[in-house]
Amino acid sequence: MRLPLVSRLIVPALAAWPASLLMALLALPAWAADSPTLQRIRDTGVIVIGYRSTSLPFSYLDAKLKPIGYSMDLCERIVEAVAKRMELPDLEVKLIPVSSATRLPMMANGTLDLECGVTTNTVERRKAQAFSLTTFVAESKLLSKKGSGVQTVDDLRGKPVSSTIGTTSIQFLNKLNQQRGLDIRILVGQDDQEAFRAVQTDRAVAFAMDDVLLRSLVAQVSNPQDYQIADTPLSVEPYGIGLNRDDPEFKQWVDEVLRGLFKSGEIATIYRKWFQSPIPPRGLNLQLPMSEAFKQLMRAPTDSPDPAHYR
Repeated sequence: MRLPLVSRLIVPALAAWPASLLMALLALPAWAADSPTLQRIRDTGVIVIGYRSTSLPFSYLDAKLKPIGYSMDLCERIVEAVAKRMELPDLEVKLIPVSSATRLPMMANGTLDLECGVTTNTVERRKAQAFSLTTFVAESKLLSKKGSGVQTVDDLRGKPVSSTIGTTSIQFLNKLNQQRGLDIRILVGQDDQEAFRAVQTDRAVAFAMDDVLLRSLVAQVSNPQDYQIADTPLSVEPYGIGLNRDDPEFKQWVDEVLRGLFKSGEIATIYRKWFQSPIPPRGLNLQLPMSEAFKQLMRAPTDSPDPAHYR
């Protein structure tokens, strides 16, 4: 069952906004006439957001099938800023579900204004779309059953390993497999749940994916003690909100809103809400401390796709 594709945005009272976010809004152009995204939003009264339905805690559905999560909260702040600055109190939000396979094409072909999920900013992907300031820094790691002996990629030699279609994790795994001649048989999941099930059912010895997503999957099963996540990272994954590559004016708007959240410290409050507190619908608490890379990001926001920038 899917959500209705259009929901009405309720813009909070101006007085409720953090002072730093208001200052960021006031610093933006009165109306960026050169922005095709903002022009379309003004003409139609609609902003289009792509969301993930199962990427807890970034973008997923609650018990009422409403998209919620860390990324959705950030995009909500952006939408509120657009509505306030463009004087569109009745701005409507069109919500479109996307997957690992469809998110990039739908952003590139203009279907979406914002892609609010778990998408890694890479040099290759920037050829097709733009990214906001980095909103989270993950590391791709290996999940396996305890006792499997899997800690590094070399432990996977000649064995079946799962990952998710359209992700940087599966691309990196393919690259390592070819470079090192590991003879790994890669099982492709259509989503993270399917790739995880391959390990649960012993069809794969490990699942390569971003650590925070692995952690959220394990937290949702009845036997989390049966699984382990390797300490050694395969790669660093800076997440960003997907944007139109040919609209730098809109990216400026989005980045200024996010920069305001970093400057005010509100980003830390949002982080604690989704990574260190019980979250709906089951009250799971990931108990994930803020990484040093994220603390660095708070001090100096960036949209760099270079993994070395976050080490």
